[in-house]
Amino acid sequence: MKAEIYDDRPCTLGEGPLWHPERQQFFWFDIIGRKLLSRDASGPLEWGFDRIASAAGWIDRDRLLIGTETGLSVLDLTSGALTDLVEIEADNPTTRSNDGRADRQGGFWLGTMGKLAQTGAGAIWRWYRGELRKLHDGISITNAICFSPDGRTVHFADTAIGKVWRQALDADGWPVGEPELYLDLAPQGLNPDGAVIDADGGFCCAIWGEGAVLRFDPEGRQTHRFDVGGAHSSCPAFGASGEMLVTTATQGISDPDPYQGLTYLLRHDLRGLAEPRVIL
Repeated sequence: MKAEIYDDRPCTLGEGPLWHPERQQFFWFDIIGRKLLSRDASGPLEWGFDRIASAAGWIDRDRLLIGTETGLSVLDLTSGALTDLVEIEADNPTTRSNDGRADRQGGFWLGTMGKLAQTGAGAIWRWYRGELRKLHDGISITNAICFSPDGRTVHFADTAIGKVWRQALDADGWPVGEPELYLDLAPQGLNPDGAVIDADGGFCCAIWGEGAVLRFDPEGRQTHRFDVGGAHSSCPAFGASGEMLVTTATQGISDPDPYQGLTYLLRHDLRGLAEPRVIL
């Protein structure tokens, strides 16, 4: 299944794609460029920030919750105003936000990492109905935060060591028990980046350096491979029926060709899941 170029603006570090179901519109970030990108019938759209931003969830038609290097903020898509909601590691200038996603209970998870990918500098946080908790720390590159269709299991990865874990969640979406290893991709030399779960529980993960999204069933068996033109594939997002958006990056590529860092759209035969609303 061949991917086509969806947007030809090169991203130094494309990440955090999101399909907004009410707007029927994709959004994604260039983390290093400090901007949110999108496009609609009028053409390409862009919102700039005064800080690194990397992940989003939708609140309503005109507002997104944005994960940034200083915490969570609310972006008004109409005015462009960014209003701070809660601080996360705002007092630590060596870390920034990375992967993040809304859970099926209406909370929002945000991973952090060192700006120089320092070993063990990252953590995973959850914000839910006004409460913020640090859930995990000692992670080098937080990624692949995504949730089972019933909302009772979270997946997350440390890209630096090629491992993906999963952990049970209670009815309110808080972790219970200890994480268990789901995938160890290190022996294959694969680096799991951003991921989404489909309606059948398939873990669809962009593989940094592979130029592809790989799907694994709940038992950890690979079932699909979707190739894109950018080698540093970073995160997928389900859109309208049969569509998946995949971000890529030029970061770490010494001599990028014209296909690196672009944003790709591919067709698939999976049953996608809509991103849940963040409840403020």
